[in-house]
Amino acid sequence: MFSEEQERLKEQILQLKKEKDAVIFAHYYTRPEIQDIADFIGDSLALAQQATRVRANILIMCGVHFMGETMKILCPEKKVLVPDMAAGCSLADSCRAEDLAAFKAEHPDHMVVSYVNTTAEVKALTDVVVTSSNAKKIIDQLPAEQKIIFGPDYNLGSYINSVTGRNMLLWNGACHVHSRFSLEALLQLKKKYPGVKVLAHPECKAPILAQSDVIGSTKALLDYAIGSEEKQFIIATESGILHEMQKACPEKTFIPVPPEITEGVGCSCNECEYMRMNTLEKVYACLRDEQPEMIVNKETAAKAISSIERMLRMS
Repeated sequence: MFSEEQERLKEQILQLKKEKDAVIFAHYYTRPEIQDIADFIGDSLALAQQATRVRANILIMCGVHFMGETMKILCPEKKVLVPDMAAGCSLADSCRAEDLAAFKAEHPDHMVVSYVNTTAEVKALTDVVVTSSNAKKIIDQLPAEQKIIFGPDYNLGSYINSVTGRNMLLWNGACHVHSRFSLEALLQLKKKYPGVKVLAHPECKAPILAQSDVIGSTKALLDYAIGSEEKQFIIATESGILHEMQKACPEKTFIPVPPEITEGVGCSCNECEYMRMNTLEKVYACLRDEQPEMIVNKETAAKAISSIERMLRMS
């Protein structure tokens, strides 16, 4: 499956990791070869929680920038490395701290609930952080009369409103991957595979969710696929999860929903180009040189950690 060069790099990374007592974390959306050299694979919540439990002094976060920030905020005494500092996030980019601060000032009676896909500066302005796996649980714990600003993912916020009966004020941001799934392609897949369940991430647009049988976080979709007796599934989330699904269920078939923008180019995968910026070459280099290192302003981190810790307590 992997080239000789990739196998060589994997061996070198594993050797360096052992020598330096480093731990590698990888999100489900990274490349298969990255997931295969990771000590821990998971979604944002699982990786954040696991980072606080390991004893190693060097943590490598293979994901996107905000994940490295969150890890550094939770583990300030550890050296947190990221393979590529340019690996950003469209959701985080859609909500600048200065814009949120101005919006908060316009709605002083609202508390701020922010998706974890945000910068440290936005988390510092947030009352409680949530992930797709715990958002409903946390919102349900807040007083019914509490007014809430939810951001930056409009689709996730809209879904949480629908399942909690809340009327949160939603920021107009979106994940560029989950918002571009093709509804037409999904409907065609449902005709081609009648009765096959559709598993979708709540960051998808409402029309996609309306056609889905199971809606949940990346980990929830993986767990459903593992626990189900069914042998085929249609998947509407970033295609990196297919690697872990196939490893966990080699006897099952996972059919990805293609994005709208790839008609005619021969690719049915919906990939996050930021997650794909994590490569074996970059992981090896950052482990060898112990760079680039994630640094978070101490004042910002001190403000941001309270919203993250509140999430962990309420989860």
